[in-house]
Amino acid sequence: MSNGSSITHFLLLAFADTRELQLLHFWLFLGIYLAALLGNGLIITAVACDHRLHTPMYLFLLSLSLLDLGCISTTLPKAMANSLWDTRAISFSGCVAQVFLFLTLISAEFYLLTVMAYDRYVAICKPLHYGSLLGSRACVHMAAAAWGSGFLHALLHTDNTFSIPLCQGNGLDQFFCEIPQILKLSCSQSDYLREVALLSFSIFFAFQCFVFIVVSYVQIFRAVLRMPSQQGRQKAFSTCLPHLAVVSLFITTGVFSYLKPPSISSSFLNLVVSFLYSVVPPAVNPLIYSMRNQELKDALRKLIGHF
Repeated sequence: MSNGSSITHFLLLAFADTRELQLLHFWLFLGIYLAALLGNGLIITAVACDHRLHTPMYLFLLSLSLLDLGCISTTLPKAMANSLWDTRAISFSGCVAQVFLFLTLISAEFYLLTVMAYDRYVAICKPLHYGSLLGSRACVHMAAAAWGSGFLHALLHTDNTFSIPLCQGNGLDQFFCEIPQILKLSCSQSDYLREVALLSFSIFFAFQCFVFIVVSYVQIFRAVLRMPSQQGRQKAFSTCLPHLAVVSLFITTGVFSYLKPPSISSSFLNLVVSFLYSVVPPAVNPLIYSMRNQELKDALRKLIGHF
């Protein structure tokens, strides 16, 4: 993986010019990061320690929490360190590692969200077939496929991106190493277009997954509306709608970040969009997936009471 350039480090986007605002950003990001660590860590511990939660749905939730922890730990700590120490630099190898890890985790998370939508569809719309369609072995295979697909997807794009010659400086208009920002430094139009074509294909595939998720939730909502119990309908809607909202935010902001035309690009817009797809979902997923889940809340109370 050699791009034939002499770049040894990149300069990430600075959040503020004044020391006071840099420290404010540090404390803000630290609070978000600790909240994500606490929320996802509690879910992982509760699912791992409570045998009643050793079911397919909670296996997927545990895997999602692991991905969320990894995703937010790939981007925020470096951004916090840069704000704290008043620097913008990240080494070339560090940037490669960040791109690879972030793409692996973010891609695996989206594939896993697709699997989780299918799991909920089968559980609600085809409950009699749940055991045969989503047994323990099938769930392990699907979770492993999500992680493996994310790894291969990241390997392809990381290798292709850092094989492109870079000669337009080393400044990235983003708070972490992101492929669209690295492509702006490209010397070769043909290599640039090749990676853009690969990104477009990947996003087209992600869009197909998103359509599958939406269709699954539409079928779930139709089944919920036929429930005789109004309380049951309210509980199902209050659980599923936040899930769909977070997934929609995740995919729309991610697609916009990677495919937006350069003419509408700005530092503030890049920061907001990337924050919405890389930081917000890992931070709010523990709340979204546990606030209406009585079994998980009982397990968390039991866990906290034990400590």
